[in-house]
Amino acid sequence: MKRPAPSTLGPLVEYFFAQHLAAHKRASPKTVISYRDTFRLLLRFLQQKTGRAPTALSVADLDAPNILAFLDHLEKQRNNQICSRNVRLTAIRSFVHIIALRDPESLGIVTRVLAIPLKKTEKRLVGFMTVEEMDAILAAPDQSKWAGRRDYTLLLTMYNSGARLSEMTDLRRSQVKLEGTQSYVHILGKGRKERTVPLWPDTRQALRDWLEECGGAADDVVFPSERNTPLSSDGLNYILQRVVTKATRQCSSLKSKRVTPHKIRHGTAMAMLQSGVPIEVISLYLGHEHLETTRIYVEADLAMKEAALKKITPTLAPPQRFRADDALLTFLDSL
Repeated sequence: MKRPAPSTLGPLVEYFFAQHLAAHKRASPKTVISYRDTFRLLLRFLQQKTGRAPTALSVADLDAPNILAFLDHLEKQRNNQICSRNVRLTAIRSFVHIIALRDPESLGIVTRVLAIPLKKTEKRLVGFMTVEEMDAILAAPDQSKWAGRRDYTLLLTMYNSGARLSEMTDLRRSQVKLEGTQSYVHILGKGRKERTVPLWPDTRQALRDWLEECGGAADDVVFPSERNTPLSSDGLNYILQRVVTKATRQCSSLKSKRVTPHKIRHGTAMAMLQSGVPIEVISLYLGHEHLETTRIYVEADLAMKEAALKKITPTLAPPQRFRADDALLTFLDSL
């Protein structure tokens, strides 16, 4: 009996991105970009391994041994962390589900790939910026200059809102509400979740002054680059590192700390937690999908653990042996 020709990989990849992700799942642009980068790396790896161009690859080339070799390549040759390796495997798993639907002949390959486990990672305590460190960072920008006023307002808004890096670079003027009795920013977050975050009086005034200075249309970004283009992720991180270098002169603890935009977000959460805000409220404030995500801040808060420890009064009396007060129990105790 003649075996069917192996299915070509190209049409399945095109269907996966053009139909499944874009139309059926309506995946976010960031998810599509992440999956795209995974397949760029995978197809180039398979091209090098098999000697065939990506358009000539078949579903058989995606069998488990090749996928495992690709994952090892990510860790050993590209020096990816385990979490990055797991992200790539998640994208591949999503794709092979489509293979199972569109090419049932390849079900064996699909089953073997889906059996590849995600690697477990070490669960580290979350790093965060303390209030004192954030005070030093916010005092560092030179507000006599345009860039300094932008940097100060950007970092203050980020700390106030607990926004992610992408949420800050994508923030538009129409999302900032300063009129009336309430002032807030309307954030379009991860997973298309929207949330509104109230502003401190200092943040409100800084944003009001900044928006009046810059002008522009409602759809313009709030924090542009010096070339009046949207800030990239690298651009925002460069601004932060430049400010931190200056702030280190006033706050010595910054010398030994790797400061990232996400640690500012963690700092917002920790400041709220230490002020007595319930973790349910913090979870909503940060736009977490699950409450368990917010519990990492409780685990990292040493001050709360020390306060709990002080409530424990050790007993100084020697332990006493149990003595039964019933005849039957006394009999059993004597055995």
